[in-house]
Amino acid sequence: MRPEIEALLRPDLRGGTAYGAPQLDVPVALNTNENSYAVPPVVTEAITRAVAETAAGLNRYPDREFTVLRGALAAYLSRSGTSIAVDQVWAGNGSNEVLLHLLQAFGGPGRVALGFTPAYSMHPIITTTTGTTWVDGMRGVAGAGAFDLDAASAVAQVRAHRPDVVFLCSPNNPTGTALGLDVVEAVHEAAPDALVVVDEAYAEFARPGTRSALTLLEGRPRLVVTRTMSKAFALAGARLGYLAADPDLVDALRLVRMPYHLGTQTQAVATAALNHTDLMLHTVDVIKEQRDRIVAEVAAMGLDPVASDANFVLFGGLQDSHVTWQALLDDGVLVRDVGIPHYLRVTAGTPEETSRFLGALAALVPTHRLEAS
Repeated sequence: MRPEIEALLRPDLRGGTAYGAPQLDVPVALNTNENSYAVPPVVTEAITRAVAETAAGLNRYPDREFTVLRGALAAYLSRSGTSIAVDQVWAGNGSNEVLLHLLQAFGGPGRVALGFTPAYSMHPIITTTTGTTWVDGMRGVAGAGAFDLDAASAVAQVRAHRPDVVFLCSPNNPTGTALGLDVVEAVHEAAPDALVVVDEAYAEFARPGTRSALTLLEGRPRLVVTRTMSKAFALAGARLGYLAADPDLVDALRLVRMPYHLGTQTQAVATAALNHTDLMLHTVDVIKEQRDRIVAEVAAMGLDPVASDANFVLFGGLQDSHVTWQALLDDGVLVRDVGIPHYLRVTAGTPEETSRFLGALAALVPTHRLEAS
């Protein structure tokens, strides 16, 4: 960066690095937790028709309240058994914009956001862009998984840091681990002056018995649950994220959103997809099968996979994670180096992609595995 530009940059952004998951042209791309399956032809046709119907009216601004889309999102969330009203729903261009709205409204200079790392890397980045102070909380429970978070630990950290915003990730990225609702309840109670955000981007992939924080919304106006259509709905390119919360909290977000922030085409695409929810979600079970296959076969190789409730698997036991990452890439398989020593993360793709990854990894294990000391 030119010195004169750096001098103009906000001091808290100097020396920072932007989000940078590699976008490389490789035979097997399993690094960004995309859904490997294309949008079904029936839905593609419905989306095409919906967008075409809006084309003549693009001289006008979109529906600022995205009323039809909010209704479709509320109906989808209510399918889980927890009734969600239209006025409880908000949406943006990806869940990252939704998170940005939350921090613009409830964070800012002089305020603190707490997250429990390792977790979603965009939480601290978005926090910093709003001038909010980020605090790295820690995971790890004695006698349990290295990446678990229990209620006692979370509460102790909340009381120590007194945050204005708390981020909880369930299932967590990059570990794939889900939280018990006791953790969410305990954190909410321990932080009576804080917004508590539960990021459920991968909720549709959770194993049976994993309960959503949507069930806790009633009577908790400071609780927010965020979701996305990028993963289970295979719409990463459409950029549509959303949240459910108390209607008054949703109303506060109107103070910070840009005018007409959701384009007409985005609203049309997402609504058309939601009108075919069952078809859009038909790959979820197949992806979960490949996820569980990865866990089982990576463990059989003598490595250390983390049991996952997401569409990816974090696995450890590597001598040098970056060296293994590069070796896999050289073999045409792109996974994610998330910066945790000895660990890499891989998305569960199609059966063919999964086989390609497992074969490439198996060939490396004899020389790349971290031997016990």
